[in-house]
Amino acid sequence: MLVKSAKFIAAYGKQTEMPEGTLPEIAFIGRSNVGKSSLINMLCGRKDLAKTSGKPGKTQSINRFLINENWFLTDLPGYGYAQVSKTKRATFGQMIEDYFVQQKDLSAVCILIDSRIPPQRIDLEFIHWCGLHDIPFLLVFTKSEKLKQTEMMAVFENYSAALHSVGFEEFPEMFLTSATTSLGKEELLDFFAKEVLKG
Repeated sequence: MLVKSAKFIAAYGKQTEMPEGTLPEIAFIGRSNVGKSSLINMLCGRKDLAKTSGKPGKTQSINRFLINENWFLTDLPGYGYAQVSKTKRATFGQMIEDYFVQQKDLSAVCILIDSRIPPQRIDLEFIHWCGLHDIPFLLVFTKSEKLKQTEMMAVFENYSAALHSVGFEEFPEMFLTSATTSLGKEELLDFFAKEVLKG
């Protein structure tokens, strides 16, 4: 799939502010500073579509983008950033939960994970939560340009083992990406087109 157009629609403070739509939606979420905005910009071929920042916790709202005039890409707040106040963390948690439970047009969730670090409890807990709530998701590993080839090969194996240890018998689709080198761009967009958006 080629991204021919991408435009920012709006930022919402909570799910109930979002208008009901008829277009499929793919959400992006992950721990703070995992590289969500950079990955979104890479996939869409834009440098400044999603605002990037070196400071974790930059995204504090539900940001929606219209892609190719026929589906939404939604950038959700990162989870697990300790320097955000407890009140903010509670708000993000409720905001995220409300979004996943109530958003009717949600087609899939991309859970972004830093490929350089071993499986983290907070990521595994979120993956497990999605599984319990029957939310379709895939794992997208970021920042792979910082890995050696042997380390890249081990990423999927390490996460498959971690998921198996918490009770997963079937593993989600996994993609290795890099916002710097565009690794995984075609594979991820083609998966969206063929398996998520169905054409």
